Amino acid sequence: MAIGLIIIGDEILSGKRTDKHLARSIEQLASRGLQLGWAEYIGDDPARITATLRRTLDSDDIVFSFGGIGATPDDHTRQCAAAALGVPLQLHPEARQKIEERIRDMAGEAGRSLQMDAPENQHRLKMGEFPATAAIIPNPYNKIPGFSIQNRGLGAHYFVPGFPVMAAPMVEWVLDTVYPHLFHQVARSEKAVFVYESMESTLTPLMETVEAAFPLVRVFSLPSVGDANTRRHIELGVKGDPVQVEAAYAALTAGLDKFGVEYRPV
Repeated sequence: MAIGLIIIGDEILSGKRTDKHLARSIEQLASRGLQLGWAEYIGDDPARITATLRRTLDSDDIVFSFGGIGATPDDHTRQCAAAALGVPLQLHPEARQKIEERIRDMAGEAGRSLQMDAPENQHRLKMGEFPATAAIIPNPYNKIPGFSIQNRGLGAHYFVPGFPVMAAPMVEWVLDTVYPHLFHQVARSEKAVFVYESMESTLTPLMETVEAAFPLVRVFSLPSVGDANTRRHIELGVKGDPVQVEAAYAALTAGLDKFGVEYRPV
């Protein structure tokens, strides 16, 4: 079971908006001892969204989907989720209640009389039309809920708005309510050095040797061309099982010593 993100919206792909969901989700997961397994960006293309959801619904993954759950013509996620599952959309009773509460709040804040049958308010109820098997995700920001559906495998999908101010607390609610048993279950560690004025091709055999000797560890290499304040270097390190990380780090630095290269711990 991996944790994945689907981030939907033409505005992200065109550059009109800068995605904040990826970085925030990584932080939320890391604070709970979890890691992101994958992420995908998709435009507002119903066919592509539906195809993506059909594929991910066949997995055992925990998937968070951001964006496209409103009721404007460019919002397709609710409909695509229903199509991917092969079930109809229907107005969720709890979602209707929450949306009507929001409508009342808005009328009160504006000092207007409540007209629940007004066309704009009836249209707002469409934001509560979810796949027939869905459950709601509470939205503490404005009460308009998201929704969740179960995978055909073991995992589930969680659909939240594209607005980070709403999405972030909704993701936290899902993690803390549904998955606390997964928190801090896998111990992880990471150690690295900056290697100066060397080439990755020179270090690759050492990296391969270390990774082969320690199966619970991954070796990583992040080169930097440097700038006016930083010399050209490679951040070279190991991550994974804490016990093996210590031994792999010792093997890595011993190998660097044999090469005679300059390095320092990160």
